[in-house]
This record gives sequence, C-alpha cells and structure tokens, in this order.
Amino acid sequence: MIQSFIITGFLGVGKTTMLTNTVKEHFSDKKVAIIVNEFGDIGVDGNILKNVHSEVLEISEGCICCQLAQEFESGVIEIINKYNPEIIFVETSGASEPFPIFLSLQNLGISVEGVICVVDSKNFDSYQDNSTAKYQIGGSNIIVLNKTDLVNEDELEAVKKDVIEIKEAYNIKNTLTGKKIFNNYVINQAQQGIVHKEVFEGVYKVDEIIGLAKDYNRLDHTTQDSITQKVVYLKDDIEFSDVDEVLKTLPKSIYRVKGVVRTKDVPNPIVINYSFGNVSFEELENYTERSIMIFIGESIENDVNLLSEKFDFLNLPKFRMSK
Repeated sequence: MIQSFIITGFLGVGKTTMLTNTVKEHFSDKKVAIIVNEFGDIGVDGNILKNVHSEVLEISEGCICCQLAQEFESGVIEIINKYNPEIIFVETSGASEPFPIFLSLQNLGISVEGVICVVDSKNFDSYQDNSTAKYQIGGSNIIVLNKTDLVNEDELEAVKKDVIEIKEAYNIKNTLTGKKIFNNYVINQAQQGIVHKEVFEGVYKVDEIIGLAKDYNRLDHTTQDSITQKVVYLKDDIEFSDVDEVLKTLPKSIYRVKGVVRTKDVPNPIVINYSFGNVSFEELENYTERSIMIFIGESIENDVNLLSEKFDFLNLPKFRMSK
C-alpha cells in the first residue's frame, strides 16, 4: 500500500516552500512523488518541485475536482506504474478544496496519511473569511501554522483561536450519516518551512510492519522530543469488532496506529492504517507473523498501558524501551 499526504491551503500561504523543505528534511531516504495541481498554465511552483524528487504531475486545466477526478487518477496511476513511489504528496491549488483528492486517492487504494492545511499566520486575517479557505481548514486533519517567525505569541494565539473556530464550524462530515470524516485533528507549527516530524512519524509500509513483528529488539522507541512508539501483540481469538473498538477509544495522544491482525470473522489478516482519527483496512494474504499493532504518539506509554488493561486481548511485550 502506497502512503500519501495532501497539502492544501490558500493562495500564497507557503505550501510549496513548506513541502520542498519538509520532504528534504524527513523523506530523503524514501522514493517520493510530488503531484502539483497548478491553476492555469504550468507555474513556477512546478518548476521548483521538479528539482526535488521523483516526478511532478502538472494539471493545468484548473482545480482537481469531481469533473477532473478521472484525469487526476489516470495521472497518479501513470506515476505509480512508471516510478513505483513509496510516498505521494499532492499539493492542491490554493483555490481548491482537498476532499475530492482525498476520495480519488482512496479510490486508487492509496492510504491517505494526512490532509495538511497550511495557514499563513502573518496574513490569516486577510483571507480567513474566504469560503474556500474555510473549507480547506474544515477538510483537513493536520493544520500547520506557517510563518510563525513573523508574528508574536499573542498574534499566534489569536490565529490559533480563529482556526479552531473555523475548524469546528466547517469540519467536513458524511452527508448521509452526519458523522465527522476526521474524528480528531492536530494543530502544528512550521519552523523555517519545516513541519515537525511527529506529523510523519510511523509512516510504515506493510513489509516494514512485518519486519517490526519479526525484530523483537526494535519493539519500542522514544525520541528526544517524546514521540513514542509502542508495540502490542493481539491474542488469536478475537473478532474484527474488537479491533474496531480499540481504534474508536484511542486517546488523543495516540495519533497513528499501524498493524496487521488476524480475526476470526475475516478470512485474511487485516492491515490497519489509522492516522489522526481516520482509519482504513486492507486484507493481506500470506502473513505468517503474530498479530501486531504499533501505536505512535506523544508520550503514550501510560495510555497504551491503560488500553492493554481495558482490552485483555492486547499483550504488551515485556521489553525495556530503547532511547
């Protein structure tokens, strides 16, 4: 399964600079494809991105929307077949909303790890009443306050308050059920155009998850900035609803869950991909390792312990954490 991130945000907020700097900082060891939805003719942003990583797909006929979904999906398929990327970044036009892209990527079987909305902290008051900007915030589950070095603490706090109000008012929902598409969201900050690495921590491919299930010496890990990875094994005699219940009751400190689990009521093992409140599942054949779930978040050791006490089918290995 290929991972992807969608980068959205209003015109001129610094999406391209943030994207190029972040990819260089956090994904230098990955095969990355960057897809740019450019408004109008091929623009400067696309030319910059061509020098960063594998490939850029320019769509210059306007916003990626329902009418252009087929063209967009065809272009993504072409890039996958030609370059076999591990991670895809899609930068939307500043005049478009991210949700149609989210649906198109899911239709292609691509895991959307996050929809990142970039906010211009310095100039937010000049565009915050724009309806597209509001829906960009509402359709994201990771909000990045950019250009924070150009404002003071009080100004930044005011921007954050306004962003939260817009998010709550425009939080995208399923029109049939009325339920939120993203149960949780996080507000992050970009420093020197680089998003904090916790946004991208734990973006594992399936074979990497299998490797963690085999390598008992790499089970737990905590970084210097308190990002914690905790691994649990699951008992064999469980049903899909048991796994679903765990994911529905996760504390906010846990923002990403990866895993492969076997259940009694699903024929094949299930690949779990949970990211900031959004979850997807995919069946996997020929998996022979134990059922495993990897929890990633901010200082989550106590929260994972509480989960294992609440759900007796979660088994915490008795290993010391590595630094």
